[in-house]
Amino acid sequence: MDNAVILLSGGMDSGVLLAWASHRYASIHALCFDYGSKHAHKEIFMARRLAQDYGAAFTGVELPFINELFSSSLLQSGEQIPDGPYRSDSIASTVVPFRNGIMLSIAAGYAETHRISHVLIASHAGDHPIYPDCTREFTEAISRAVTLGTFIGVTIEAPFSGYDKRRIAQIGRDLGFDFTRTWSCYKGLEVHCGTCATCLERKYALDYDAGLDPTRYLS
Repeated sequence: MDNAVILLSGGMDSGVLLAWASHRYASIHALCFDYGSKHAHKEIFMARRLAQDYGAAFTGVELPFINELFSSSLLQSGEQIPDGPYRSDSIASTVVPFRNGIMLSIAAGYAETHRISHVLIASHAGDHPIYPDCTREFTEAISRAVTLGTFIGVTIEAPFSGYDKRRIAQIGRDLGFDFTRTWSCYKGLEVHCGTCATCLERKYALDYDAGLDPTRYLS
């Protein structure tokens, strides 16, 4: 079995990807990026625990320049996180410019250094309409560039790119994954707010209305 590098945010998508990958790779190196988001402290805590749960080597990577140089409501330097579902006229403010491109480039260099040929990211179909660096086309394009730019031919793979968030949740349930050990809310409160776009997506994915979502929400 090969080894893999995974971008582990501490959210439910990357958490399920870690569980999925643990059955397919001999060892996993988890990279968790702190780029100055409002909910970074919650995600990083969850990511570190998940890595421990699945026996992955954990490395935290600080990217302070993103919060300093880029504009996004997701960042500590940005405006307030909007409530409501994903819509291009509101949630676009949470886009962090080229975030995945930056993180995947770093992960590719890390993979090359450690002689690991696979880098995994949890991009999925639900991200595509809003985030341009989550599309299948983007992942395929940056994978080609990374393969050309590394001696060992590192590839970028997004195994969930054709799935929506509910399908990812079902994969997690099939694997016995504990969703309470993940964080989604963009606001970074002590409890999920329940009203921002990521909370609403989490509720949908985990079937909140049917009583299957184990997450605690403020509302």
